[in-house]
Amino acid sequence: MTAPVHTHSSADLTAHSSADLTAHSSADLIRAEEPVLAHNYHPLPVVVARAEGSWVEDVEGSRYLDMLAGYSALNFGHRHPALIEAAHRQLDTLTLTSRAFHNDRLAGFAASLAELTGLDMVLPMNTGAEAVESAVKVARKWAYEVKGVPADRATIVVAADNFHGRTTTIVSFSTDPVARDGFGPFTPGFRVVPYNDLAALEAAIDETTAAVLIEPIQGEAGVIIPDDGYLRGVRELTRRTGCLFIADEIQSGLGRTGRTLAVEHEDVLPDAVLLGKALGGGIVPVSAVVARREVLSVLRPGEHGSTFGGNPLAAAVGSAVVELLRTGEFQRRAAELGTVLRDGLTALVGKGVVGFRARGLWAGVDIDPALGTGREISERLMREGVLVKDTHGSTIRLAPPLTITDVELRSALGVLEGVLAQDR
Repeated sequence: MTAPVHTHSSADLTAHSSADLTAHSSADLIRAEEPVLAHNYHPLPVVVARAEGSWVEDVEGSRYLDMLAGYSALNFGHRHPALIEAAHRQLDTLTLTSRAFHNDRLAGFAASLAELTGLDMVLPMNTGAEAVESAVKVARKWAYEVKGVPADRATIVVAADNFHGRTTTIVSFSTDPVARDGFGPFTPGFRVVPYNDLAALEAAIDETTAAVLIEPIQGEAGVIIPDDGYLRGVRELTRRTGCLFIADEIQSGLGRTGRTLAVEHEDVLPDAVLLGKALGGGIVPVSAVVARREVLSVLRPGEHGSTFGGNPLAAAVGSAVVELLRTGEFQRRAAELGTVLRDGLTALVGKGVVGFRARGLWAGVDIDPALGTGREISERLMREGVLVKDTHGSTIRLAPPLTITDVELRSALGVLEGVLAQDR
């Protein structure tokens, strides 16, 4: 007897348990998301089921080289053994206390992270956006209590084309209409100046300025690297005018650019550094404001907090991340393999690539628009077993795990060359 053929609608699939859904195809699972997930993302049509190192595998068993690394959240690759071990060990003892009580992992995490960054104190949070929101609050309070800005007059200067998150306050100082449109009214108190323009920055600073908040390298904008001397100029200008320099290193930090922090390329130490993504090792969301003591000391009990911020599991994983970075191995790898990445992209200029910007293992690659949009190029690369993600127009971002090998990186560049040659 011939077995009946069963077809499944999205409604049928959503009625099954998650365990049942694992038996279905990628197409089935993508369709199953449609009626039950908010459509705030437009992911590539690949359904990842397993991962290790620089590789992911979909539900059909096809393997892909991950050249995005969770927007730098997976700097140490998928399931790094030291990080998985730290998480397992902590899961067996204590995962959450809230900040109503102390826990035995938090002091060590804060001390090691402060030492790694060259700063004094840590405010632990969970997501990158929470770190940015926390920094905005701290900067304003510092302005009122330390600088003497009149109440409710504090301003923060930011750069155009920034990306710091998607909360209502953060999109209030975004210049991206996709991030802003439909979400007003917006939070006041921000001044936007062109990125990489010290004269415009100086003109925007006055006696009400609490802080200058910038990304040392603008990630979402396409890995935009400022001119040499810009970050030193920001540091000198903020010191001279008596306001804080806050560096958002959520994407650029923790080894990505070949240094622990991207500001180190100009030997700059901000008043506060914002960290996230890679700080959680690709296991749990962990973020932090790391700052000078004078800055974070303005906070008092009850004025700011997070139930999950600084939880023992996050602190254990975060401490293991700091230990990996303490050796300098990953920073060296990013710098050395960054040369391979830069040389490979240089060879593609004029062969489908019209330009690129790269620092360490991080690049924004501008594809000839005649060959397709960034989305279309990303889909073609996906079909060839390489995962990247587009940003504005025909730009794609490359940010592989820092654990990628020379062979894997050269292979990915070869695939990119082949995809670009298809339509030339």
